[in-house]
Amino acid sequence: MSAINDFPDPRIADIIDDVIAVGGDIDGPNLKESYRLGIFPWPHEGYPLLWFCPDERGVLFFDELHISKSLKKWIKHNENKMTITVNKAFESVISECQKQQRPGQKGSWITADIIRAYTDLFHMGGVISVECWQNNELIGGIYGVLSENYFSCESMFFKISNASKYAFVKLVEHLKNQHHMNWMDLQMVTDVSESFGGRYILREEFIALVDSKIQALK
Repeated sequence: MSAINDFPDPRIADIIDDVIAVGGDIDGPNLKESYRLGIFPWPHEGYPLLWFCPDERGVLFFDELHISKSLKKWIKHNENKMTITVNKAFESVISECQKQQRPGQKGSWITADIIRAYTDLFHMGGVISVECWQNNELIGGIYGVLSENYFSCESMFFKISNASKYAFVKLVEHLKNQHHMNWMDLQMVTDVSESFGGRYILREEFIALVDSKIQALK
């Protein structure tokens, strides 16, 4: 097992272009430590491993969750045909996330090292995956990191339209009901997460949330 990286304190560190640290090892213990501080890895081809703590951080407060009328209609029509599980097929979920084609994106940031490290963290109890099944086939899913005070959403995939969005809604329910949380880290706000009510807050606000035992701070 590698040594724990000496991550800077985001409250006082010099952060350049959202990068707070460069290099070091990536494995379960280092991921656990980085997320504890509000830091996440994001590999960039041609560079050493980069660790980020952005100036603006995407979050979703669960009392601001918005589910569109069209998605509500789709869920009502299809939920009896699907099964949702939690932590039953994490390795399949992260593998499918790696293969998911995304507009404007060449390749995937989910490298073999990322899969190995997050799988390590999963076996340490630090990852949650939500799986959506239809006729025993995995049609959508989402995963992220469970830290002491917050959950950080990482990636999702779908094989059938809206399956990943349904998994996202079920993830929010799971975090609220099983972990008594009322917000999650999105890292960045995408079109999908924005449609659910995701928005940006400043780094200082985010770190205050991470440091606080109060689950939501506005």
